[in-house]
Amino acid sequence: MKKLHSILLGALLVLTAPAAMAQKFGYVDSEFVMGKMPAYAQAQQELNTLSGTWQKEIESQKKDLDKLYRNYQAEEVLLTEPMKKKRQDEILKKEQDVKAYQNKIFGYEGQLFKKRQELTKPVQDQVFEAIEKVAKKKQLAIIFDKAGDLTMLYTNPTHDYTEFVLEELGLASEDRNQPGQKGAVRTVTTPKTPAGDTDVDTDTDTATPASKTRQPTKATNTRPAGRKN
Repeated sequence: MKKLHSILLGALLVLTAPAAMAQKFGYVDSEFVMGKMPAYAQAQQELNTLSGTWQKEIESQKKDLDKLYRNYQAEEVLLTEPMKKKRQDEILKKEQDVKAYQNKIFGYEGQLFKKRQELTKPVQDQVFEAIEKVAKKKQLAIIFDKAGDLTMLYTNPTHDYTEFVLEELGLASEDRNQPGQKGAVRTVTTPKTPAGDTDVDTDTDTATPASKTRQPTKATNTRPAGRKN
């Protein structure tokens, strides 16, 4: 019985293999395409402006926190124990407020995340519609995204349909058989955030806020190696 099952399975693979191999596929670089779109660059610029404004607000709050702590240090010897406790509580409350505001703006699904979705989704939808049109015109069963999480160790330029997508969007380069010049893509610079950077030692009589910053990273675009005639 097992032998018969193996024979039937092998026959099925033999019959379906030609059909699978006959299907056409291609790939595009969606990040490169969006980098060519003025609407995308405008959205990124707006996000950068908002990010900078919010970051300045957080830095201002941190300065107020540092001022509270410095004043406490300068006056500590003159304070009674109840007064010390009150001032320490003020510092702790201010620190918690700074962290909460930072998470509200730059945290997971925070204001910046939501604003990015709001501004970039229309552009992404436009690109996806163009990709769908190219797939139907070229009778492609599958289109991969070179800019996505899928690791592409080798890409044959014959299967690169990025330029066709640019044509659908009216952004194709004049030299049809050559890849367009790499567009300058403005990326949102992840602001320096004080996440987890201020810690108050509640086991002692003094509260010591500290500051740390995270360096932003920039995403880079890859240019398609060529295009299909």
